[in-house]
Amino acid sequence: MFITSFAAPMFATNCWIIADAPGGECIIVDPGMPDVSDTVSMVLNEHKLKAVATIITHGHLDHTFSVVPVADGYGIPTYIHSEDRALLLHPERAHGAEFLATLSAMNFVEPSDVRELRHGAELEMLGMKFRAIHSPGHTRGSLMFIVDDEVLISGDVLFAGAIGRTDLPSGSARDMQETLVNKVLTLRDHLRVLPGHGPDTSIAHERKTNPYLIDAAKKSGRR
Repeated sequence: MFITSFAAPMFATNCWIIADAPGGECIIVDPGMPDVSDTVSMVLNEHKLKAVATIITHGHLDHTFSVVPVADGYGIPTYIHSEDRALLLHPERAHGAEFLATLSAMNFVEPSDVRELRHGAELEMLGMKFRAIHSPGHTRGSLMFIVDDEVLISGDVLFAGAIGRTDLPSGSARDMQETLVNKVLTLRDHLRVLPGHGPDTSIAHERKTNPYLIDAAKKSGRR
């Protein structure tokens, strides 16, 4: 498995690019803001990759801003959870007051080919299996993906040493707690974690050091 990434200029959102190997097909995860389509093109050209899909872990604008130029530019589908699809057209529904004035002056459209996912959906791409895990808390439609039992794309659910915020519209501290107990703590330790922001990590490391997972484990009786 070949994995590379870059951080979008605004909010340092990780755009992950995953392929079977350099020179092969790839998927693009969370192209952020501002328009990073030129950077995506540069990375794909550098590694001689062919894009076949975009995956959106959740509907916040710092993860979706460039999905239209990227997906439609390559003529590829976009996958997103059904609960967050509306945020592609109405990102203001999941952002705080500081964003609303800016967003009200902007028009948003969906990519031409949007495909909705639900919990447990499996995608066969790149000769790999991507399994969707519905993980609400940061947003109602947040998704994580296990890739070939090697990698976890965690979006803004799990970070190195932290978790995603739950105070924005569509977020829920209660849902996040349930996600941590039932969706994260049940994962296998060897998984490499590719988060929406910050450095990559592993489930084993986070289980031992992440204060939010440690607290969730204590409260739930999981170890």
